[in-house]
Amino acid sequence: MFHIVLYEPEIPANTGNIIRLCANTGAKLHLIEPLGFELEDKKLRRAGLDYHEWAEVKVYPKWADFIDSVRPGRLFAMTTKGKTLFSGAAFEAGDALLFGPESRGLPASLLADLGEEHRLYLPMRPESRSLNLSNTVAVALYEAWRQQGYSGAALK
Repeated sequence: MFHIVLYEPEIPANTGNIIRLCANTGAKLHLIEPLGFELEDKKLRRAGLDYHEWAEVKVYPKWADFIDSVRPGRLFAMTTKGKTLFSGAAFEAGDALLFGPESRGLPASLLADLGEEHRLYLPMRPESRSLNLSNTVAVALYEAWRQQGYSGAALK
């Protein structure tokens, strides 16, 4: 399956929604500190409802700790600074999808370490700044999962 990586997430309701998304898709969620909330935050719990027990969530003190622990095969960053359309990427099981904090996005230094083809964007109208984090994660994860034939899903 896929790894969803939230780098320094700030809004508990977004992370709660993403916990629920990961529980329903089988993706593993990785949170890179500092977090803008406590994991016991009521808004986080409310947004994730009772899905916390079915989602695999791990917290890392630093970016390097995530890399050393998970060693993802490929890493794709979702960024408004990307040059490659997200649906143009050929996702593989085990890929990690990286998302930055809601207020500022991923740091330039982190983006610079990735090749241009690994910096992806979602299309928006020209006057738009960005999409909601949990919506962006959902769109990107479902595209990656679609490309894998929704492996593990209960298809009807």
